[in-house]
Amino acid sequence: MTFNEGMQIDTSTTSSSGRGGGGGRRIAVGGGIGGLLLVVVALFLGVDPGSVLPQDQGAGMDTQGVSSPGFDLSQCKTGADANELAECRVVATGNSLDSVWPQLLPEYTRPKVHLFSGGIETQGCGFADSNVGPFYCPNDQTAYFDVSFFDVLRDQFGSSGGPFAQEYVVAHEFGHHVQNLLGVLGRAQQDPTGPTGGGVRTELQADCYAGVWAHYAAITKQDGTDVPFLEPLSDKDIADALSAASAVGDDRIQEAATGRVSPESWTHGSSEQRQQWFTTGYQTGDPNKCDTFAPGALR
Repeated sequence: MTFNEGMQIDTSTTSSSGRGGGGGRRIAVGGGIGGLLLVVVALFLGVDPGSVLPQDQGAGMDTQGVSSPGFDLSQCKTGADANELAECRVVATGNSLDSVWPQLLPEYTRPKVHLFSGGIETQGCGFADSNVGPFYCPNDQTAYFDVSFFDVLRDQFGSSGGPFAQEYVVAHEFGHHVQNLLGVLGRAQQDPTGPTGGGVRTELQADCYAGVWAHYAAITKQDGTDVPFLEPLSDKDIADALSAASAVGDDRIQEAATGRVSPESWTHGSSEQRQQWFTTGYQTGDPNKCDTFAPGALR
């Protein structure tokens, strides 16, 4: 999906940092969400959290990087910049989401966005390495993005990698913010694994919320410029989003990694489920249709 060049990018809720040193610390998993379930809730990647976090509860996640400046946000001024630079695309997508969601959820407040590379010491969830992928921290209400993940999504997970696939990732993480505002994010703790567990239901609902945003993205005008944030969705845009959703399905990742599918350990849902719930949100534009916790919602 292409941004209208006349839209103006607002970076006021966005910050950026370069490669950070973790100092032997690890991502905080106590408090708030609690335990390892923070990873189940926050991470977009549908992989075993044990593969990206230390096995020893007292151990740290080391980083070898050195401090470096973050991305220069002054480069993000217009929709043309969003069409050219992935970092600006993340910020502009957040601007669009911040305009769509208040129309659907009166209590919506803007989350913060932080761009990083290598690793990041969060304000509320400890240290996170880039390997964990984009994530949302409920304790500081911030969505964290290392845009190198978009290359991983394409090269290692087989996504088509188009711009709308990237925007879908951003919308998914903002979906977790909506869940946090509604007080349902913690439901991921209830039966956190398995094909109908709380982890899967939480992630599929975030996919559905991403679809809801897509329903309105091309018709929502920016205050001040009176131009829509994005141009109308094409069939290729939808295909890109569905490709990204499919690429990070638990079943697809498990089969690629081990040659077998183990639904009992799912945390994010199958490729088919992720596509299905994104499509539900996109076709209806109704957040109420995203109740993945309803009896019989998952089959």
